[in-house]
Amino acid sequence: MEQFYSALLKYIGEDVNRQGLKDTPRRAAKSFEYLTKGYREDIDKIVGNAIFDSDNDEMIIVKDIELYSLCEHHLLPFFGKCHVGYLPKGRIIGLSKLARIVDVFARRLQVQENLTKQIAEAILKYTGARGVGVVIEAKHLCMMMRGVEKQNSLMKTSCMLGTFRKDSSTRSEFLSLIN
Repeated sequence: MEQFYSALLKYIGEDVNRQGLKDTPRRAAKSFEYLTKGYREDIDKIVGNAIFDSDNDEMIIVKDIELYSLCEHHLLPFFGKCHVGYLPKGRIIGLSKLARIVDVFARRLQVQENLTKQIAEAILKYTGARGVGVVIEAKHLCMMMRGVEKQNSLMKTSCMLGTFRKDSSTRSEFLSLIN
């Protein structure tokens, strides 16, 4: 990967031997590897044994989970917040595992629409919940730095599964609690 970054810098007309760029290909390769670490993470291992029996049947929400991802179309960052809610059915998941699930999928080349769905489906799979709701609000540098250059645009996506999809009052409760 270092060689590719070096070739890229040369292609745009840079001198890869100048002081400020000497270690840039190595640093950029390490950075890109970190930003895409979701490909090398195993959700089964991350969730592990953090599923617990519970008789709680009330909505559980974790709000404002920050996320950072790379747009699969331009390899530019998008970043924002993810809100997750679920209605347990005999089992709950450890709180930090929800944030880790968000990170696993966010640290892959993505579009926000798919990211939202992947997070919701994973939470449903591991918790067996009656329903799951996920809302992501993010700013996309591909919209801000290039193309239309709209600095204040914010994309919102949602995925509602189970009761959150079928029951408008459950969906409304979730949406009102995250706002």
